[in-house]
Amino acid sequence: MKPRILVVDDEMDIRELIGFYLRKEGFDVLEAGNGEEALDVLDNEYVDLAIVDVMMPVMDGFELVESVKDYKDVPIIMLTAKGESKDKLRGFSVGVDDYVVKPFDPSELLARVKAILKRYSINTSNTITIGEVVFDGDKYEIRYLEQAIHLPLKQFELVFELAKNPEQIFSREQLIEKIWGMDYDGFDRTVDVHVKRVRENIGHLPGFRVVTVRGLGYKIEVL
Repeated sequence: MKPRILVVDDEMDIRELIGFYLRKEGFDVLEAGNGEEALDVLDNEYVDLAIVDVMMPVMDGFELVESVKDYKDVPIIMLTAKGESKDKLRGFSVGVDDYVVKPFDPSELLARVKAILKRYSINTSNTITIGEVVFDGDKYEIRYLEQAIHLPLKQFELVFELAKNPEQIFSREQLIEKIWGMDYDGFDRTVDVHVKRVRENIGHLPGFRVVTVRGLGYKIEVL
């Protein structure tokens, strides 16, 4: 399963920018607009790391970090427009792992995210193995024994999404949002068509199969 990052910032543009670069690197991303929303997410979802803005309404970043660290050991990067040493010192004193000042270079933020995940021994590999089959999200290929199989991009993204969470059922709507995006307004059976083609192209591979769960959606079943 890919590492899951929670981005907490009251500015939607900032959340979208960070989310874009994180997803591009293969991370799962959750979002919250303030500290209270973030606590709700943390109570209901597993999170590997949080990127937290300081200046937010309802509950600011410092209060959120203090609340989180009371009961969860989630690594946290604090993101703020302030570069003063007293803010950094306060952040580190409440348990922040790193500190990035706005405006920031997305590549620097990504490097810090990966460094902290590595420090916490959280796997950032973008490959998934089911039996003897390897799904490589960096090379966009599927490998079995010495054979490399290259699917059309959307077919690969579809089966890769299912392979990340074997046995989990995904509805058509969830798959469309994850792979084609929320703004997709094309053929509503496009998922069915792509699943059919995935089965035709890699249905012979051992160890798993793409299963239709009637009335619910699709999943990868490990055999």
